[in-house]
Parts: sequence; C-alpha cells; structure tokens
Amino acid sequence: MNSNKVVVKDGDIDKALRRFKVVVAKSGVPSEIKKRKHYEKPGVKKREEKKKNTRNSKKNRNY
Repeated sequence: MNSNKVVVKDGDIDKALRRFKVVVAKSGVPSEIKKRKHYEKPGVKKREEKKKNTRNSKKNRNY
C-alpha cells in the first residue's frame, strides 16, 4: 500500500494538514472510497459511464 507522508516544517501543523489533504485527494483515495461504498452492477456501471461520456462530449463541442 502506498503511504502518503507530509513533513511538518517549523511546527506548522495547519499547513502540513492542508498539504496532506491535497496529497490524499491527488492520490484518488476519497473517490475510490466513494465508488466502493455500494456495489454497482457491471451493466449499471457501463450505462453511467456512457451517460457521463455523452455529457462530456456535449460540453466539449465547438459550434
């Protein structure tokens, strides 16, 4: 398992905590937890992915 570490400089816990939150968010841990909270059937997962892709393609169109 990949551990996320942040060094506390000059005893500034608040900055270190903020930096730690950014590191954790970039590693994708919160989104992975959110995804795995409830089981999603493969068909439903595929359907949602298609919906997301069509929304993104509509958003990115250049007229």
